[in-house]
Amino acid sequence: MNRFIQALVPLFLLTSLSNEVLAKQPNIVVILADDLGYSDLASYGSEINTPNIDQLASEGVRFSNHHAASSCAPTRAMLLTGVDSHRAGVANIVEVLPPEQKESPFYRGTLNYNVLTIATILKNADYHTYMSGKWHLGHKQPELRPFNRGFERTVMMADSGADNWEQRPYIPIYSKANWYADGEETTLPEDFYSSKFLVDKMIEFIEGNKEDDKPFFSYIPFQAVHIPVQAPKEFTEKYLGVYDQGWTELRKQRQAGVEKLGLMPKGIDMVDMHTNKDWDVLSDEEKRFQSKAMAVYAGMVDAMDYNIGRFIQYLKDTGEYDNTIFIFTSDNGAEASAPVELSKIFSAWLWYEGYSRDYDSLGEKGSFNYIGPSFASASAAPLSYYKFFAGEGGMRVPMIISGPAVPAEKKGSINHALTFVKDLAPTVLELAGVDQPGAAFKGREVEPMTGKSLVPLAAGTEKKVYGDNEYIAYEIGGNAALIKGDYKIFMNLAPRGDGQWHLYNIAKDPGETKDIRSIETERFTELKQDYQSYTKENGVLPMPEGYSQLKQGQANFIRDRLAGPMLTILGIIGVIALL
Repeated sequence: MNRFIQALVPLFLLTSLSNEVLAKQPNIVVILADDLGYSDLASYGSEINTPNIDQLASEGVRFSNHHAASSCAPTRAMLLTGVDSHRAGVANIVEVLPPEQKESPFYRGTLNYNVLTIATILKNADYHTYMSGKWHLGHKQPELRPFNRGFERTVMMADSGADNWEQRPYIPIYSKANWYADGEETTLPEDFYSSKFLVDKMIEFIEGNKEDDKPFFSYIPFQAVHIPVQAPKEFTEKYLGVYDQGWTELRKQRQAGVEKLGLMPKGIDMVDMHTNKDWDVLSDEEKRFQSKAMAVYAGMVDAMDYNIGRFIQYLKDTGEYDNTIFIFTSDNGAEASAPVELSKIFSAWLWYEGYSRDYDSLGEKGSFNYIGPSFASASAAPLSYYKFFAGEGGMRVPMIISGPAVPAEKKGSINHALTFVKDLAPTVLELAGVDQPGAAFKGREVEPMTGKSLVPLAAGTEKKVYGDNEYIAYEIGGNAALIKGDYKIFMNLAPRGDGQWHLYNIAKDPGETKDIRSIETERFTELKQDYQSYTKENGVLPMPEGYSQLKQGQANFIRDRLAGPMLTILGIIGVIALL
């Protein structure tokens, strides 16, 4: 099938477009927010101002039942390859992998060489392919970097996160913030702010090739709203005082917003997260500080949206907007970590690095901010849990498909079908009119995609893509979930979980408030058996006894960063003792 015919097939399926649009393959833009909670957008029930993302929602379809993995790198691996995160080599983030698992090819923490990115496939189909943003799928070997995984122009931050104002690390495990441009180490400009910089670079990449009239694939994985939560002062100031009533009240407001929009049934229950503090017992000073921390978070979401608006305006000004399909989503739920409260060592490291936690400058250059588990549960409201955990608040995230992929009668609609991050890669390929390569590509064996195209859902030609006997599943660090139809089992390890499997009807009870495993015993057994099949097919390994993500991260830090210097110091002490 030649390229022109490939372009026509999905476009005729999707909608009636003008001959001018049909004559050209669409541009495709995938925008990935980092740690954005389910109800953090105005179009998903939030009080945060997100007019540009909401414009995409009004011109597209919002998905109410879309799931990711509950951690960033596994989600990114599945999004880019359509392959389960284990088979893609990224069963967990590399920073917290236990040494017992690293012998498995599924637990390298970097993208395996036998999986193809959609950038590789699209580049082979004569698309321009660009990336600006967070990678976190390996960088120490050049062949792991996105410049060598299908992207022709790249600027990327290699790590799990980094400062948004300067080129410096955000946690002690990194000695520096690793930024690369077109596969080579690079330095950031003096006027750097992450959301603005990433959009600037994407515009630069597209502008550099606009004369050849080829379609482009743009992947923009923002740093917003990953720790450290930072935003320009003018964005934070919009939200000062908005959160003075605390997280409990905000959760109620978000629940009402979600229900009013029709994203979830009215009258659903919401679990009282055991990690939420009692707002009323905080001192006035603590309330004031926590309220501003959340205001900075809202400002960071707002600033991301503003820069997305700049990108949209660029596409309109260059005549590309009407031929561009957008996919917007998040890599997992809101981040609940509160590192200063967890570790005195971390507080000492902040002081050593010159980071401030002062109220007046919170969120600005030189400050270190986060929202913690209580406001994170509000960002995920009305769902349970948050990032790293298998509750809906860690897995269920906003997702929008917008543009000429959506017929006029479907624009602004909500789709309630079950979807998974692994589905986005085959969706992108079908939108581009490019065939999936299957189990071979250019004479070598590759992992075939196992996600499902969501084009029929966007087009309104199908009500669901997963059959009654099909499921989605994932496992990260011992926390695991499986969803089949309206039902879900999940397990979270201690200390925030109980290490037991639970069963919920997430259509009627998306807040996961009523465990029905003792009522629906046959269904519970069936889903447990499905999960066992999933572990066998995808090489899921048991966790070491007593595994803790925090403790494993600290152990890896000591081994990887401190072992050499410590041995040197001990050697010097030993020599001195012999003198």
